[in-house]
Amino acid sequence: MAQEIERKFLVIDDSYKSLAFASKRICQGYICSARGRTVRVRICEDKGFLTIKGPSDRSGLSRYEWEKEISLQEAEELMKLCESGIIDKTRYLVRAGKHVFEVDEFYGDNLGLVIAEVELATEDEVYERPPFLGEEVTGQVQYYNSFLKERPFITWRGSK
Repeated sequence: MAQEIERKFLVIDDSYKSLAFASKRICQGYICSARGRTVRVRICEDKGFLTIKGPSDRSGLSRYEWEKEISLQEAEELMKLCESGIIDKTRYLVRAGKHVFEVDEFYGDNLGLVIAEVELATEDEVYERPPFLGEEVTGQVQYYNSFLKERPFITWRGSK
């Protein structure tokens, strides 16, 4: 089984855009978004992906993840089966030391939310913090994409 270990952060400014070496638009939906059992369909430019994620551990740092590339046509067909609430975002890739941070800038009902993630080999791995990182939100469920489709940022951002 593949384990995904990542830390998640709010982003405090848009300096990530000038630091990015690549970006891509992503549209994703959920066939199942039950807590601890998500099945995601993603369209990224001309490719499709099917991803299954298991429950997070207590710290929120680690969870099972399986992903397979599928054709764009298959992804488009599977999107028709998705629950309501599509996630639309641009992902920027930014190098910091030996790691690459994925910075997601959300649109639609999640407009105004920007989150950075870094994948690690171990939970205690040291990483370089780029200047745009703000508060760490690892393990905070409201920042999971599967949660954002149910309760978009627009509905709760004023209450923070």
